[in-house]
Amino acid sequence: MNFADIINLVFKYVKAYERNNTFQLASEETENLVVALPKSDFLNLVEQMGIIPEKIVHDSKEEKLFTKVAEIVLARCFREIGLKATLYSTRGNTADIYAQSVYHNYSLVADAKTFRLSRTAKNQKDFKVESMAIWRKDNDYAVLCCPYFQYPKSKSTIFKQAIDVNVSLFTWEYFHLLISHGIKESLEVNLSKLWGYSRVLAQNIRYTSLNSNFLDRQNKFIVKAVNLPSLVINQMLARAKESTIARSKMELAYLHGKLQEIEDYSREQAIVELISALKINEKINAIDAYINRIGGAPI
Repeated sequence: MNFADIINLVFKYVKAYERNNTFQLASEETENLVVALPKSDFLNLVEQMGIIPEKIVHDSKEEKLFTKVAEIVLARCFREIGLKATLYSTRGNTADIYAQSVYHNYSLVADAKTFRLSRTAKNQKDFKVESMAIWRKDNDYAVLCCPYFQYPKSKSTIFKQAIDVNVSLFTWEYFHLLISHGIKESLEVNLSKLWGYSRVLAQNIRYTSLNSNFLDRQNKFIVKAVNLPSLVINQMLARAKESTIARSKMELAYLHGKLQEIEDYSREQAIVELISALKINEKINAIDAYINRIGGAPI
């Protein structure tokens, strides 16, 4: 089962969610599926997870379920490398994941980040670095999992924030590297150093470089920390770049197809689609419901 199959199931489960009026059912079915995936299929999912498909409409039920899939995949990533991991059941003002070392005395919270390739410039609020520091609470570490190539390329406030508040700027690609090479925590292997790199960097970086992208330095630190040859991180980045370019071509093909489909609309169909896209009827119903709630008659 590949990434495209998972996306098709997201749409299928959303329909079931609408019929049964319960998002929990869709989430549980998705989680059961992801947990049962063979390792090779799961790694394919990890490789693709950071990019939201363009066919998933922004702020839709499908996007909500895709976000849940990302959380489920991240939780399994932690389990694959030997930690106990669970999803937080409460929503809002919390991280997505709680994970705890089985062999060593530490715990962490983590958040799964996904982006559209069509998304324009992102700002620091998109990464929630400072929020992660708050959500850490009494846990030892806070880990942000983002697509490698979606982090700002050169300078950004998020790098200084991560150093200041000791938040790990981790990536889906790092997890792919660790899992595919069989890296797993044990009595002899303590992975806590991976989650605390920002603190290490805080002691070894010049003030003038605080806003600079430090992922190159982190790459070298990670392979050294888990005793892998330095070559594998370059191979990982090359593979990730190829995968991202391939996805880009797929997403472009989808968008060009939608453009052609829209150009072929009749006038009547175009009007119906525009009304739907602008959610005019939903807005009318919402205002009518508000008027009714305060004791007036719908207009």
